[in-house]
Amino acid sequence: MTLPPPVRAGQPVDEVDTPALLVDLDALERNIALMQRAADRAGVALRPHAKSHKSADIALKQIEAGAVGVCCQKVSEAELLAAGGVGDILVSNQVVGPKKIGRLASLARHVRLGVCVDDAGNAAEIAAAARHFGGEIAMLVEVDVGMGRCGVDPEGAAALCRHVSALEGVRFAGLQAYHGRAQHIRDHGERGAAIAGAGVIVRRVLADLAAAGVDCPAVTGAGTGSFEFEAASGIWTELQCGSYVFMDADYAANLDEGGEAVSVFDHSLYLLAGVVSAARSGRAVVDAGLKSLAVDSGLPAVADPPGVRYLGASDEHGTLDTGSGNSPPLGGKVRLIPGHCDPTVNLHDWYVAVRGDVVEALWPVTARGAVF
Repeated sequence: MTLPPPVRAGQPVDEVDTPALLVDLDALERNIALMQRAADRAGVALRPHAKSHKSADIALKQIEAGAVGVCCQKVSEAELLAAGGVGDILVSNQVVGPKKIGRLASLARHVRLGVCVDDAGNAAEIAAAARHFGGEIAMLVEVDVGMGRCGVDPEGAAALCRHVSALEGVRFAGLQAYHGRAQHIRDHGERGAAIAGAGVIVRRVLADLAAAGVDCPAVTGAGTGSFEFEAASGIWTELQCGSYVFMDADYAANLDEGGEAVSVFDHSLYLLAGVVSAARSGRAVVDAGLKSLAVDSGLPAVADPPGVRYLGASDEHGTLDTGSGNSPPLGGKVRLIPGHCDPTVNLHDWYVAVRGDVVEALWPVTARGAVF
């Protein structure tokens, strides 16, 4: 059962019950526009990754701004985003097993749908399901360009692409080339070098395809930490950045060319937490712990009040170091910047969308819990 929202539209932010996800609409809209302009200037398409926000409302804002569609990671995410009005979706992941493949093929009758493969047998199973359901699925061959997770070895990519091109029911749509390990390399030059290495691999695969007479319509990939390099490469034709809409604390720690931890994107996602204990001097306890935010990429930063640090999380509590001068009172509110936005979002039912100090809208986290 979905819980009711923690506030009503039109109420002041001070009346939001905690813990709750806040979205600063002004910052969100700036981020969406900024990434779209970057893609447009580079002459590449933007297909934002919806696993960051899991929201049909935000996805539609991105598409309205110029995105060609969105990515997601699971069939269930794709189903829920499609039900929310998103009409062009790439499942940038492998879909394995008859039940999931059947759902994927069924969905392809209603939206433009793509999927990634790194196995010939899996590709054939998806093609058979597409023929059965009467829809067409765009199929991209994923190449391991340094992530070390999914993806065929570069030497085997051309053969798999030829295999996919010969299948009925699917359309060979290009290459998936995502270097996830590069996203959080802090040093700007090292991050660029990692993507340059991925580009060498992609160029080799493209040369193999050309020699085999196989046209490659697209090369898609990139992320919030590396998009500037893929966009300028002349290799990638589509960007899959996701976290830029929110800019969590971990991404914001990446360094720019000058060695400064300054991002061109604004923080737009906050976790509003309430102080439930202030019994100890220099300490406060808030109602936001491990069940409200993810700490796999580090503890959250405290946006306000200034000078306060989040020290540690237990299931339902977060302990703050308040120092001597800025201790929030019992019942006071604290805004936290999550260390990792994606899994933090998946813990909540609602976004509280605010403009200034007023709640403008309530958005459901459309694909919350959609991991199957």
